[in-house]
Amino acid sequence: MTLYKRRDKFSRSSEWIGRVFGKFGLSPNQWTLLSLIPALGCAYFLINSQFLYAAVLLFISAFLDVIDGSVARVKGKTTKLGAYLDTMIDRYVEAIVIFGLMFSELPWFFISPYAWLIFYLFGGMMTTYAKAAAKEKGMVKNEMSGGLLERAERIGILTVGIFLAVYNRIYLSVIIAFLAIFTNLSAVQRIAIVVSSPKKLRK
Repeated sequence: MTLYKRRDKFSRSSEWIGRVFGKFGLSPNQWTLLSLIPALGCAYFLINSQFLYAAVLLFISAFLDVIDGSVARVKGKTTKLGAYLDTMIDRYVEAIVIFGLMFSELPWFFISPYAWLIFYLFGGMMTTYAKAAAKEKGMVKNEMSGGLLERAERIGILTVGIFLAVYNRIYLSVIIAFLAIFTNLSAVQRIAIVVSSPKKLRK
């Protein structure tokens, strides 16, 4: 079960987060943009193989991504622009972290970790694009959600992997390989959903 299917269970926590951080006076879009700062810090520490600091900063970046949506809902400021900006910044955050990992000295896991990272980056982008393209081309009535691995799950798993690299870097290599495989399977899953959609939607 993906985090998407469990979101209703987090509604109370989300409301509490929105009320607390809404008092800081920042707009939801400003919270969204702030998530870039710890992501850049995460990349810096990854380049220097300081995995503990990198994991903490990636967690903070992910938490800021939760704050923006919570504040928007509590204050009634959910907008199409905000949703668009959130999606785009999410992609940048993930790409920035992967860029930092490219410069980390990681052990091979069957193949080069750099190959896994490229495969992971491609899979993550394709998972998102599969959804966007289906909506843009009118292949589905409603925007697709769910799948094997969504962005929140990917970041959560990657954060754990970076933390485990403090003890042994092979753990991070294995988790990157896992993400590389399952992000692409998620993209294929979404493509299959569109292909198998009712024919009247595919004319």
